[in-house]
Amino acid sequence: MLHIVACIKQVPDTKIIKMNPKTNTMDRSSAPAILNPYDAHAVEEAVRLKQRYGGVVSVVTMGPPPAVKAIRKCVEIGADEGYLITDRAFAGADTLATSYALTKAIEKISEIKPVDLVICGKMTIDGDTGQVGPGIARRLDIPPLTNVNKVVEVNQSEGYVIVHRKLEDGYEVIRSTLPCLFSVEKEINEVPYSPLPNMLRAARYQPVIWAVNDLGEIDRTLLGLKGSPTIVAKVWPPEKPKGGERLEGTAQEQVSRLMEILQEKQGLFRVKEEQV
Repeated sequence: MLHIVACIKQVPDTKIIKMNPKTNTMDRSSAPAILNPYDAHAVEEAVRLKQRYGGVVSVVTMGPPPAVKAIRKCVEIGADEGYLITDRAFAGADTLATSYALTKAIEKISEIKPVDLVICGKMTIDGDTGQVGPGIARRLDIPPLTNVNKVVEVNQSEGYVIVHRKLEDGYEVIRSTLPCLFSVEKEINEVPYSPLPNMLRAARYQPVIWAVNDLGEIDRTLLGLKGSPTIVAKVWPPEKPKGGERLEGTAQEQVSRLMEILQEKQGLFRVKEEQV
């Protein structure tokens, strides 16, 4: 049976979150925490593969204790087990330190049951880097298959997978050895409403919680802020677009004014083009 591990993250809802004008940082307290949307599709795909081939789906995340909420959401989708690594030593981690911590957690999970496949979302909506998945694959020394939008076959007995990888003008068909890591696009599936039995199980579910000391041999200098070479100098919200002009009058007058605006824009574009 397949053992699939989905890496997930609890993130602030970026549709609601505000920026702190004094610090130019995200005010995470201003928005509710949700399961990263890309990760929801990763878990859904893991569950579909479990249903197709048989197996077990585990989810793992790094975060503060309230991140159990995201794990329970994954159980609603159909995951079997959940693991939360939480410790002050993880605080301030960038993508490099995060991939190291999650790798150590996956290695510990593998001691319980060997892992055949790791699935991540393409990226997180609060970071948008897409670096953690490939970082985990590099540390585990397994092939990373990014931008996956279709899983054609997983052949555990012969040790290979076949997937479609999204390109700008189409897709490419990739065959890879197992174990490997996918990072998936949202279009790979649709996440349906959870069935009632899953919701009831999720409400009662208590994930396995590990601190740093539970992860075995680990280099603490590679964790958290100490293990994070990334420095964010400044963050600021984009300028709000200026309001447009409301066209008044008869239809003919509106068309005439619209043509004037277009000619003005065209003249402005030509001036900028000449300056370049």
